[in-house]
Amino acid sequence: MNQATARSQHDRYPFVLLVLLVLVLIWSFIHPADHFTWVLEVLPAILGAGLLVAVYRQFRFTNLVYTLMWLHALILIVGGHYTYAEMPLFNWIRDTFGLERNYYDRLGHFVQGFVPALIVREVLLRKTTLGSGGWLTFLTVSVCLAISAAYELIEFAVAKATGTAAEAFLGTQGDIWDTQWDMLLALLGAMTAVILLSGVHNKLLKQLRH
Repeated sequence: MNQATARSQHDRYPFVLLVLLVLVLIWSFIHPADHFTWVLEVLPAILGAGLLVAVYRQFRFTNLVYTLMWLHALILIVGGHYTYAEMPLFNWIRDTFGLERNYYDRLGHFVQGFVPALIVREVLLRKTTLGSGGWLTFLTVSVCLAISAAYELIEFAVAKATGTAAEAFLGTQGDIWDTQWDMLLALLGAMTAVILLSGVHNKLLKQLRH
């Protein structure tokens, strides 16, 4: 494979992900468990995809980050279709292993830290003078925790404004510590991403510069 062909496939990759995402979004919109919850859960994915399209020519992320963002969007869209508390696969896991709740929302909040960590890391490395090291890690994890806290405040605002209509969106499943668990899992997700993927991410960023 010559360099021009490899570059063409590299540039086409985000478009393929976008098309697949639209197909999943169409499926998700067909007979969701609750239309109001669907809008609340899916809206971040739609807005995020729109923003990525708008800035594509000015700032193209690595394919690793595009893949992670795509997976995060899928989790949001599937959660919007079924609601987080009733995702069938995780209902089966709950019932099979005798768990106390459907843990799909826990996965969602872990990913809410894991994926933004690579996004924030890439923006900081490419748009600031920061290099790999302690300050980059600290700022990356801090921003991810701030994003998680902001999302919890949005959930709080929606719940206060709409009352019981937001119960499926909140997805607390009777756990009084659900908000704290959500932020903790986002924090752990961000730390895990930095530990596991920083090396690979650095190599891809180096290739992107050439």
